[in-house]
Amino acid sequence: MLTSTLALWLERLEYGVCKVNLDPAAELLPYVPDVDARRYVNARELMIKRGLGPNGALLASMDELLNYVVDIKTEIEEINADYVLVDLPGQLEVVAFRPLGPRLLHELSEESRAAVIFLIDSRLVSRIYSAYSLLLLALSTMYRLTLPMVLALNKIDLVVNISEYSGEKLYKKIYETVPIYKLLMEESECPSLVSGETFLDTSISLQLCQFFRQFIKAPIPISAREAIGLDDLIAELENVLSAYKEG
Repeated sequence: MLTSTLALWLERLEYGVCKVNLDPAAELLPYVPDVDARRYVNARELMIKRGLGPNGALLASMDELLNYVVDIKTEIEEINADYVLVDLPGQLEVVAFRPLGPRLLHELSEESRAAVIFLIDSRLVSRIYSAYSLLLLALSTMYRLTLPMVLALNKIDLVVNISEYSGEKLYKKIYETVPIYKLLMEESECPSLVSGETFLDTSISLQLCQFFRQFIKAPIPISAREAIGLDDLIAELENVLSAYKEG
């Protein structure tokens, strides 16, 4: 959904956009891809041909996709867009925890500015310990991909009534409602956050809380469905890309 909404948003700002689907197992997409991995590899066909389950077929098809990375990159370059939006499979294992994910992204983004948007479902961080887990996954992904990353808290329309709140009031309500912001913002003290939850090791939890606050910026609140927060997301992407290039 975010690829579709973000593409429309950028196109309204008169930017050229190339939409790339890198999920060979995608059944339905909310956009028409300009470059489509399914033209080269189809997970369902591999599942039937090799007798694999859905997860095994996805892994195998992503491995196969590496054979076509030059063709995919050529297609992208021929479109010559201002922005290239690459839609990756939702399974984190495929992208971040196997060698093919970093290799595929690095080959596609070679000699180009590139950043990763790590999407967090706002419903999955309804408790502090859930926020810990998601932030550790985000850090792991960033280190594996070695690309600048922006965190985005998606589906805020499902945790806050957007018809009742708007503008600054909406963001204030989100910050008050979703615990991940309490974890990352200085207004709440780490000891008080940890004491209200059940942790295996309180001292480690305190250190992680302080670490998160030092090295992780609070996620940009967005709703891909309602097109909320996209200006802020694009601005933050440009910020990290500029900083990455200067570094």
